[in-house]
Amino acid sequence: MLGFYELQLVILISACLLFLLVERHVSTRKRMTAKDHDPDRLENGGSITPVNALATLTRRYLVVYAIVMGADWLQGPYVYSLYHEQYQLPERMVAVLFVTGFMSAGLTAPLVGVWADQHGRKKLCLVFCFTYLFTCFCVTIPYLPILLLGRVAGGISTSILFSVFESWLVSAANSLTIPSSDLSTIFGRATLVNGFVATAAGVVSNQLVSWTNSFVSPFVASAALLVLAYIVIKASWTENFGGSGGATTVGGSDPLQLKRLAQAWRIVRADPMLLVIGLTQTCFEGSMYLFVFLWVPSLQAASPTFPAIPLPLGYIFSSFMISMMLGSILYTVICSWAPGSSNDSSLTIHAKLSSIVCAVSGLALAVSVRSPEESTRFWAFCAFEACVGAYYPVQGMLRGTLIANEHRATLSALFRVPLNVFVVVSLLTGVSSARHAVLLVSSLMLSFSAVMTALFLVGRTEDVVLPEQNHRPA
Repeated sequence: MLGFYELQLVILISACLLFLLVERHVSTRKRMTAKDHDPDRLENGGSITPVNALATLTRRYLVVYAIVMGADWLQGPYVYSLYHEQYQLPERMVAVLFVTGFMSAGLTAPLVGVWADQHGRKKLCLVFCFTYLFTCFCVTIPYLPILLLGRVAGGISTSILFSVFESWLVSAANSLTIPSSDLSTIFGRATLVNGFVATAAGVVSNQLVSWTNSFVSPFVASAALLVLAYIVIKASWTENFGGSGGATTVGGSDPLQLKRLAQAWRIVRADPMLLVIGLTQTCFEGSMYLFVFLWVPSLQAASPTFPAIPLPLGYIFSSFMISMMLGSILYTVICSWAPGSSNDSSLTIHAKLSSIVCAVSGLALAVSVRSPEESTRFWAFCAFEACVGAYYPVQGMLRGTLIANEHRATLSALFRVPLNVFVVVSLLTGVSSARHAVLLVSSLMLSFSAVMTALFLVGRTEDVVLPEQNHRPA
């Protein structure tokens, strides 16, 4: 007979398959409708639509995205176990290593964005492969200075991974005149792919550890994927820049790009919509990173059989990843059914979705704090992960539409500074002993973000006139 978590995993997988069928049906009808009413078709006097270009861009991006996210997910489950159990480092030193990574990400995020806009997004993605490969190498050496150096490189890699890859995609889509509705589909597919990759990576890393009896083996496998990612990016991606990027004079006179950072900050400060996007990124992604540290002790505290019967963490992790996929599929279905196809209406829809995602995720964390029942906490966490699945494509579309190409990677990385500060401060306060307070604060911050998005983003997007550079080749 299946246990509780095994049964929930089966239910979630069944629901995911059902939603995939619904999403496929909706997408097929949307394509047929667009084909019948497309004013750009040759028989209507138009030109050929970039269907092949869209398919090529989608394939190139998703292949690379799957590889790099697979490399990232392979490392995730066993970082703590490697440091604490295999290398016998005390918990306080493990916390210092984690904080070092977040501080590195926070300090380098603005520079990463500037360098990507100025010197090329493809080039920075290739640099990511090197820095993350160096991180994997450092992890294999149980010497504290080397481990700290590895966490610094890991923080830089994280900044590149979660800002520059997205900026490359948006700029490449603009250069091909791909409409925002198709770009939102790519973002939704990417989140779906991420869910599949995360689920597979968890199983693979578990098997590697069981075969080798070493927590180092997943990092070796991750290094192999990073080499593959470098080869694929080098061979299939084209370069794109932000605005006047590619000029060498700017970088030589201002190597830290302080003037460009100051200009980017003035842009954010002068636009309430960009401030709200930055607030949402800080609140949601900060809560998400803290959730990674808190879900295990929270479920263990609610389990009446723990520690006599350990929780099946692998099944629970897979359930969370399936929930994230469900959120991504639901996002795609909503965008397919949403009325209107213009950029303006799409922008308003995504602003509303952003507010809803923050509100639901805040409610889910509040329920997990209020309920002592193990099953209720589990489903609340699944709901939060479903919000994660919808958040990334929604936020990616808002950033891609509202932020001009010239400063896209710079601003995306700049938003990560308060995010990393929030996470570092929370970690230093000792989240394990105050997990209910941390979850409650995260819930309140998400609720506040939902309200601010509804007040300052939804209404403004109904009247906003998008600049032409967002609709023509970058």
